[in-house]
Amino acid sequence: MKAFLQTLLDQTIDLLKQDGTIPADLQPRFQIDHPKDKAHGDLATNLAMVLAKPARTSPRLLAENIIARLPKSALIRKAEIAGPGFINVFLDPLWLAIQVERSLADPRLGVPLAESPQRVVVDYSSPNLAKEMHVGHLRSTIIGDAMARTLSFLGHQVVRQNHVGDWGTQFGMLLAHMEEVRQGGKSPKMQLSDLEGFYRQAKERFDSSEPFADRARQLVVELQSGDSYCRKLWQEFLEISLSHCQQVYDRLNVLLERDDVVGESFYNDELPQVVADLEEAGLLTVDQEAKCVFLDEFKGQDDAPLPMIVQKKDGGYLYATTDLAAIRYRKRVLNAERILYFVDVRQSLHFQQLFAVARKAGFATEATSLEHMGFGTVMGDDGKPFKTRSGGTVKLADLLDEAEQRAGQLVRAKNPELPEEELAKIGRVVGIASVKYADLSKNRSSDYLFSFDHMISFEGDTAPYLLYAYTRVASIFRKGGLDNQVLTGNVLLNEEVEFDLAGKLVQFGEVLGRVAERGYRDYLCGYLYDLSGIFSSFYKNCPVLTCEDPAIRHSRLMLSQLTAKVLHQGLDLLGIETLERM
Repeated sequence: MKAFLQTLLDQTIDLLKQDGTIPADLQPRFQIDHPKDKAHGDLATNLAMVLAKPARTSPRLLAENIIARLPKSALIRKAEIAGPGFINVFLDPLWLAIQVERSLADPRLGVPLAESPQRVVVDYSSPNLAKEMHVGHLRSTIIGDAMARTLSFLGHQVVRQNHVGDWGTQFGMLLAHMEEVRQGGKSPKMQLSDLEGFYRQAKERFDSSEPFADRARQLVVELQSGDSYCRKLWQEFLEISLSHCQQVYDRLNVLLERDDVVGESFYNDELPQVVADLEEAGLLTVDQEAKCVFLDEFKGQDDAPLPMIVQKKDGGYLYATTDLAAIRYRKRVLNAERILYFVDVRQSLHFQQLFAVARKAGFATEATSLEHMGFGTVMGDDGKPFKTRSGGTVKLADLLDEAEQRAGQLVRAKNPELPEEELAKIGRVVGIASVKYADLSKNRSSDYLFSFDHMISFEGDTAPYLLYAYTRVASIFRKGGLDNQVLTGNVLLNEEVEFDLAGKLVQFGEVLGRVAERGYRDYLCGYLYDLSGIFSSFYKNCPVLTCEDPAIRHSRLMLSQLTAKVLHQGLDLLGIETLERM
């Protein structure tokens, strides 16, 4: 709806320029919003208030001029001036009904493809393979996946990248421990079924045995030099570790595959060239025998420039070097026009420096959009990062097990008559959906409190509430014997709640556009929650199957069907499965 009104207002601005009301070179930036109060219309704009100063008139007088010049359109029933100069627009019910009919007939539900599709690299999840995935990996994984799904749906060419931590000094001690386990006649594969335990044992050996530590350091050098024996051990470890990750991805319904894994090791051979390129660009400074990049815009508390170290004095490379190599590769080989990083917000300074250095070195052009989409921390009841009762890191697999168990108990209490197999499936879907939605519905950049009691509830802004809304629509069609029928015909918006539901339904494309632009999936979550609430009011106040008027009954079925389709598509873009009953 905003796009339609935007077009009309742009035409009005052109008319104001033609008659000299505003300067011809003015490019105003104004807002179009959906008012929360229905009395303020369906759409509202601050255009008159933005243009009043350059037009040298009062906002209210200019608002009258704008309303008078608005092109005739079936979209607008009326436009009114409010307050100091806002313009409130009321939509025409017939126009809205036609939009619902078109959306229902469109496989894309009225959501247009991007006018200028881009090739977008999405960097997300990125676990450290030395340990099992823990709750700290949840946000990067599911937020990045929701963004990738949305961009793909809108027609962008998305390249998923799982930049796993599969390189570095910790792998020396892990390989040394694998070596000892095998020499002791045990199976490393069995030992690695508990990655946390395996890592802990390796660390204990490293700290307590100097010969073991020396062997670990030797293996690091040999590994990075391409030694075939070390690479074989390392590859075994990676395969077992990545299989753990894939199990979690499959449970979370995340679209990451083995082919999306492009770890730190992938860029190892390119690191010397990255340093050489930085030197050629005149960016390198040797400081305390380490090679660094200093930029004037990054300074510490004492106003001293902050270094980005790219090579240590012993010749070793750092995360920054690998990250620069990744940008270089993604631009030159993958032809990325936009690169998105879903990494903890606490890494903001690193990414600011990284992007600045990458541009100065020519690894990315000014036209290449480099975006750190940072996220906050998952917090426990004590206001600190979420931990186990003993203070340890919460394994993601254990958290999902508990979510499924709690959801299963809730569903079984409500539907004890359902077959055990179906109850297990519903518990699985509801449990995983609850964990994901509780995270995705929060502001991306903020911390949030993890609470099973809140997230696994049929009341409030939760996944069970949304899933139940979808099953409610499904039950209408199941009871009416209308499953799998595609409805066509005329939509009638006689009741206020019907108009409200139609208005919310046709906002779907606008919401997805905002998600794609800024990476805030909570826009989509909030939209789906509002849609579910409006449908609940519609369901209570507008009988569907029992309606005696055939035309109204059919219209309400069409509204219900589009609601189901939008809920299903919206939840799918969040990576959340739906159920036909629960």
